[in-house]
Amino acid sequence: MPAAPEMGSATSTFSTIFSFEKPAVPASTPSKVFRIGTRRSALARWQAEWVATALRANGAEVVLVPIVTRGDTNQAQPLGAIGGDGLFTKELQRALLAEEIDLAVHSLKDLPTEHVPGLLVAATPERAPTADALISRGGVTLTELPTGARIGTGSLRRRAQLWHARPDLTMHDIRGNVDTRLQKLRGGDYDALVLAEAGLTRLGLEAQITERLSTPRMLPAVGQGALGLECREQDAETRAALAQLNHPATHAAVLAERALMRALAGGCLAPIAALGIVNPSGQLNLSAVVLSGDGHTRLAAEGAAPVVDADTLGRRVAAELAAAGALELIDAVRRG
Repeated sequence: MPAAPEMGSATSTFSTIFSFEKPAVPASTPSKVFRIGTRRSALARWQAEWVATALRANGAEVVLVPIVTRGDTNQAQPLGAIGGDGLFTKELQRALLAEEIDLAVHSLKDLPTEHVPGLLVAATPERAPTADALISRGGVTLTELPTGARIGTGSLRRRAQLWHARPDLTMHDIRGNVDTRLQKLRGGDYDALVLAEAGLTRLGLEAQITERLSTPRMLPAVGQGALGLECREQDAETRAALAQLNHPATHAAVLAERALMRALAGGCLAPIAALGIVNPSGQLNLSAVVLSGDGHTRLAAEGAAPVVDADTLGRRVAAELAAAGALELIDAVRRG
């Protein structure tokens, strides 16, 4: 289990959706047991256990509270067919607001960008690898896959980028946890899968990866590889504990990505991809693409700014994409 990232300096210039101003609390042992809400999947529990270990290292007492989300209970239909955004997060947020838990651990790529009154993302720990990963039968790469190869993915973003590179491929929806998907691949249901490298790495399955599909060929989902630690806005004790787990560079990167997503009103399921990176000089670079559903049209934009202007950078790059026709592409995908 990796050590918890060091906390960076807080700033009030970032979006209120991502607040890291450390509330004033007594310098004593926490007075409560922190209840962490988590989905039941192996990956979600790994992520929650990572956070629990980091909090315990700082002297906190922690328990995990399993919560079933709508996305977990319906494994038969594509995500877009059962309600779209928030399928893996709304029940966790409901439990937070009902004070059944004190914090929720989200895969940030699943967390909608709309602010929920009374809640805030109090920390984003250091990001894991952001790339998508191809896992194929026979160990063949994306360019080596045969014409018409069957790709298992439920992500419109992945489909569109794969079709942009290989329009001959056939795409098939796939649901279930990582092990279930790998079993379907081994059983011959698909010729290849595309999954997040971060999840495979966290589960110790990186040896399964055939090829890392990195930029510029494949940009990740907004927030991919990052965790969002959400709590009640007025819970000063939990906010103070979580502030110690924040990673400033990750925070700035995902803030820019999510500002872009919010400005485009795209939602987690739209064919939008973005990646923010803080370079060694402290400059934040943001690259983003929006694609048509069939991958034929690909609009790209990028920009750079100081990390304190992360939100502004995201909105500026989104405006460039919108001026090029991105909103029309997103609307066409929504209409099917």
